[in-house]
Amino acid sequence: MIKGVKVKELKLINDERGFFCEIFRSPEDIFRDKFSQLSFSTVFAGVAKAWHLHKIQTDWMCVLSGDMKLVLYDTRKGSKTFGKIEEILMGEAFGIKVVRIPPGIAHGYKVVNGPMKILYVANREYDPKDDLRIPHDDPQIGYDWEASPKIR
Repeated sequence: MIKGVKVKELKLINDERGFFCEIFRSPEDIFRDKFSQLSFSTVFAGVAKAWHLHKIQTDWMCVLSGDMKLVLYDTRKGSKTFGKIEEILMGEAFGIKVVRIPPGIAHGYKVVNGPMKILYVANREYDPKDDLRIPHDDPQIGYDWEASPKIR
């Protein structure tokens, strides 16, 4: 796993009325940074969004419905996981979870079952100066967003 990235498997409490799911409690290690902004988005099936990162901001993502493949790339030169790629499948079919993405980790995702509804939490209010982009086909990263799953 990429250094600093944290994943928390979430527990759904089900009954005949539906379900309840607790995402965060403030003393948990995954949520040790302060909370400043909560956002919500719907993304259609097959859409890929990449690459996005921050120098200062920490992000958390939680898929509420649908499924995605979250892809992380460590751009931090002093990190033990510098240059590493990590894929995390998350959502209804792959397990409801929340992922903490520290500054310097480029991230993107592809919706594999949608539409997908996702919550974004940030430890800072949006600042366009801290909103950095890398082209989806950056040769240094070398990730193929159009590749299909391997045949097994």
